[in-house]
Amino acid sequence: MKKISFLICLFVFTSGISQNSALFSRATENYNKGEYSKAIENYQQILKNGEHSAELYFNLGNCHYKLNAIGPSIYYYEKALLLKPSDSEIVNNLAYAQNMRLDAVEEMPKTEIAQLYSDFVNFLSFDQWAYIAIAFIFLFVLAYLSYFFLRFATQKRIAFITSILSLILGALSILIAYLQYQEFKNDSPAIIYSQEVKITSEPNNNSEIVFTLHEGTKVNVLDKLNDWRKIKLTDGQTGWLLDENIRLLKDF
Repeated sequence: MKKISFLICLFVFTSGISQNSALFSRATENYNKGEYSKAIENYQQILKNGEHSAELYFNLGNCHYKLNAIGPSIYYYEKALLLKPSDSEIVNNLAYAQNMRLDAVEEMPKTEIAQLYSDFVNFLSFDQWAYIAIAFIFLFVLAYLSYFFLRFATQKRIAFITSILSLILGALSILIAYLQYQEFKNDSPAIIYSQEVKITSEPNNNSEIVFTLHEGTKVNVLDKLNDWRKIKLTDGQTGWLLDENIRLLKDF
């Protein structure tokens, strides 16, 4: 009975992969023919089937960009960038789409120390820092064991110093991975999806309008109250809007 259940699960899994592969090929064919709306339908069907990848979001961004849909194109490029932070092609295409936004929000300046810290910590993703930590811990164990088995004093000294450095660098990598993960978890980015939206000072329709945003602008969600979300811009401005006007980026 267990064998039959396993075979059924394997068949369903294989069928799903085959279906998604066929949809991806069909969508690529639609894109090459300039049928961008049809390509989007096929890519969206893959998402409904539960598959997420940087390539899929990148292609969706390209389709929407070709249709001059700035908000959706930036949204999907940003999602692709979350999965592949160092991909130059995604970064370049996102920059082209961002140039078409109406809002020019300047980022609050950082001190040199804060900028150096940010560049260093975000040089790799938190999972990559974790892999590096594992490698250093493995090197520490190897060097520590070598210290006991090596005969000559010079070799033992090198092994001991290597083990200590590996332990320190491993602990540092773990700390960086933890700090970056906490930052990632606390950060809730979103993209304005409506063509134009009024940002209010309080979460109701009768409050004062403090500024206006347009599609494609990236915001950070700070709080939620019923159907309203409090957002913050990179220049420090805050306000409230209805959540139907934005799309969260980390809703994988």
